[in-house]
Amino acid sequence: MIFKVYYQERATEVPVRENTKTIFVEGESVVDVRKKIADRGFNVEHVQEVKGAYLEYEQQNEDFKVLEIG
Repeated sequence: MIFKVYYQERATEVPVRENTKTIFVEGESVVDVRKKIADRGFNVEHVQEVKGAYLEYEQQNEDFKVLEIG
């Protein structure tokens, strides 16, 4: 499954919508994705599964790429 992660770059940052960034991560669950990105120091706001028409829409964006974490 592919998940869209909304985050701030530093864990010490207060979430401000204008500074929120997103990445796409492949994982088995929300918990799995959070574990995969835990070492990056992000302040994770939300993790959302992306599928169906929503995934197709996101894939049309030229910047779309799934972060591969082992």
